[in-house]
Amino acid sequence: MAAPVAGKWDARYSGPIPHDLSYYSKALLGGALACGVTHAGITPLDVAKCNMQVDPLKYKGLFPSLGLLLKEEGQTGLWKGFGPTLVGYSLQGMFKYGLYEVFKDTYMNLAGEELSNKYKPAIWLAGSASAEVFADIALCPLEMTKVKIQTSKTGTFPTSFGPALTKMRASPETRFPFGSLVPLWSRQIPYTMAKFFFFEKIVQLFYTHVYTEPKETYSKTTQLGVTFASGYLAGIICAIVSHPADSLVSLQGKVENKGKTLGQIYSEVGIGKLATKGLGTRVVMIGTLTGFQWWIYDSFKSAMGMGTTGGK
Repeated sequence: MAAPVAGKWDARYSGPIPHDLSYYSKALLGGALACGVTHAGITPLDVAKCNMQVDPLKYKGLFPSLGLLLKEEGQTGLWKGFGPTLVGYSLQGMFKYGLYEVFKDTYMNLAGEELSNKYKPAIWLAGSASAEVFADIALCPLEMTKVKIQTSKTGTFPTSFGPALTKMRASPETRFPFGSLVPLWSRQIPYTMAKFFFFEKIVQLFYTHVYTEPKETYSKTTQLGVTFASGYLAGIICAIVSHPADSLVSLQGKVENKGKTLGQIYSEVGIGKLATKGLGTRVVMIGTLTGFQWWIYDSFKSAMGMGTTGGK
């Protein structure tokens, strides 16, 4: 990567750590670790949430749903979709976090130093939205497979990763591999914009009103504590913002909705149910998930000498 032009401001070199190719590569790896591990680790919650969305008469709450899945399908029923979740969200996290760093620096350079400082929130929103477009293209085939595994009635669809992928490819009605890309974008882009915007904003507030000395003067433990708290709070907002679209993605994989457009599903179910069914579970899931994702990402960055994210 070229060095900065003498006398010209460059966002890549405006902080304590140069944002060079090595930095971006580490950010890609950190994002893969943060998202892949956390999403795969809460697979049972995801299985319960998806089934509550597609069959609310049978699955009526988080713990009753987990108990019912355990009773009917055993331990394997709780971990359906683990494989595509791990692979899909590792790829998504890689592009989400890594490209966010790239796009954020790119947009700051396009805007210039004065406008970048004045309109930081707009930079965060534009950078996160741009990154998520590519992240969802990588995620979509795996997400479609995961949802199909998790919401199909027992015995009607393979639960192992390889056979499930094969069947998805062989079934035109699934519209694999990018049939759910538009609803995925409608869910994930607002989610990611909220995730990054509110995370950056909450971190900024922490270092403005609570920890008022320069960020670098605080221990890594304190900085990572701020990271986790900010990520958790941002995750709660994300869950609320993106839940209706998340419900649509789950309902699209239901057998009874085969061939229906998203508009038809929306009109049949209604915004009330789309926005509220399974929301409590998703708030707990996404809040915890987002908090740990940011904590893992910033822990990795800190270990690599890249510093933690955000600040004044």
